[in-house]
This record gives sequence, C-alpha cells and structure tokens, in this order.
Amino acid sequence: MLDLNDIGLFVQVVRFGSFAEAGRRLGIPANTVSRRIQELEEQLGARLMQRSTRKLKLTDAGHELYDNSAAAVDGLQQAGEDLIAGARVPRGLIRVAMPADFFDFYKMEWIAEFLASHPQVRIEFVLSDATADLIEEGIDVAFRGNATRGPNYVVRKIQTRSFGLVASPSYLAARGTPATLQELTRHDCLFMPQARDYATWRLQGPDGPEEEVTVTGRVMANTAQAIRKAAIAGLGIALTPILGTADFAAGRLVPVLPQYMRRNLGMSVVYPNRAHLPLAVSAFIDSVVGKIRAELLSAEGSQQFAPIADPTSEGPDPRL
Repeated sequence: MLDLNDIGLFVQVVRFGSFAEAGRRLGIPANTVSRRIQELEEQLGARLMQRSTRKLKLTDAGHELYDNSAAAVDGLQQAGEDLIAGARVPRGLIRVAMPADFFDFYKMEWIAEFLASHPQVRIEFVLSDATADLIEEGIDVAFRGNATRGPNYVVRKIQTRSFGLVASPSYLAARGTPATLQELTRHDCLFMPQARDYATWRLQGPDGPEEEVTVTGRVMANTAQAIRKAAIAGLGIALTPILGTADFAAGRLVPVLPQYMRRNLGMSVVYPNRAHLPLAVSAFIDSVVGKIRAELLSAEGSQQFAPIADPTSEGPDPRL
C-alpha cells in the first residue's frame, strides 16, 4: 500500500524544485527526502523525475502523479489547518440539553452575548425535563439538577442551593399560615407528579435533624417553573428554589415556615469524558456557569432562601 505521506512529500519536492529546498522547508534531511521519493518510485514501478545537480525534471509519470494528487494534498493540508484553527477559536454546532424551564431564569440575552463573542458558533437547544443519554442523542453538554455519577461522563457541580417553602399572600389569607411542619398536611401543596398522589418532603429544621412530612394537593406539575407560577396564582404551598428576589420584592410570594430548608440541591453540568473537549463547548460551559453563579451571588444575602456557592467538583455521570 502506498504511503500517502510520500505522495505529499513528492508534491512539495516538485513545488520547491529540489530535495534540498523541500527538506529545508519541511525540516527533513535532503538525503531522507531523496530516499523516500526513490521508495515511492519503486512502489509505483515508474520513474517520477530525472535528477541532475542543478534541477529536477518530471517524467510523464511524474507529471501525471502531480496533476492528480496536488489538489488532494492541498485539501488535506487545509483540512488540518482548519482543525488546528478550530482548536484555538470556538466554532461549530453545540447541542445543549437543558430543563424545559431553563430559559425562565436564564436570560436569552446572555445567549445573544455569547454568540456575539463567538461568531463561528451555532447552538441547538434540546429542552426537556427527561433524562438524556448524551452519546446516543448526540448531546455535547447538558445542564441538570443533582446529576448522579457513573462511567464515561464528567459532572461539574455549578452550585448548591437551598429550597424553601413559599406561597402567595392570597393563598395564606384564604387558608391560613401553617405554624408547624405537620400542619402542611391540611394544606394544598404543589409538587411534581409521581406514581402516587402525594409527596414526601424532607427538610432540615431549626434544631438540625431532618424532619419529614407527607403532603397532598390538587395541582401537580413536572417543571419547577410551573410549580412556581402555580404558587403565585394562589394554588398552594410550594417547595422551590429561589433564583432571584423579584417574587419577594413584588409581593407575589412570601416565605412559609422559613426555619425549614431543604439544602444541598443544585445544578450540574455534564459532558462526555473525552480527551479533547471542543473549545466551543468549553467556552459555552464557562459562559453559562459564570452567568448562573453571578445571578445566584447577587441574590445571596438579599432573600431568606439564599443559594449557597459551592466549589466545582468533577466525576463521571452516565445519564442526566
């Protein structure tokens, strides 16, 4: 089988006009260049060039090989240079899996800023609360809450945060404000649908140990943002993360039993565990993580359910 590297070397020898000049340009000894061209001629069974002390002259076979291979060699060279350039500049399509309500708290203007800074990048969003097999579905990176560890994937925790109980003033005016955790059993509560029509909430109480309460309600929803909106509408008490202060500042929601919290929940970024993460994917991860952490830090200290920043941790995760 022909060594395609030798054909590429032959093309460069023709262009540079001599073994010595080709060797100098390519960083190869001239005698090595001459030997490899001779080996190529032996493999082809044809003389490619006539050698003299001053110049090289192509034979008919040499002209034919050059004419048929020079463009292909140039194409391969350009492809390699494009890949090298792509390793330095973010470029290409990024497929991103996110929760269905991600853009309810992550501003689309931030995506516009990212794309303006990286004009060679395109993004496809796959919005769903279902788990996703990144490799099977061709996902480059995914953002999810509480991703678990497993083989073949890297998990980076973006942040941890506390969940708190909230309700609208109109709901509390109509139904009263619970004074103890167990009084939640007499209220309509909002939670994600499960195989049963009730949910068990485990919260850390003021005395430290975790306490448990089983709640029911008339409204269930499969996204956190839908539950938040149901709480604002006065449909019940919700256990929810607070990503900003707008609902409290506007009086749409108020804390309920603020001494009870559910801690150590948060969002992680997951991507395939491969040697070379595309620069576009890496840049997008850094952008999203930076925006989310800045948003959470701006809320910390100004609300009762402040998220808690957490150092990045890594580990493999099979699914998200």
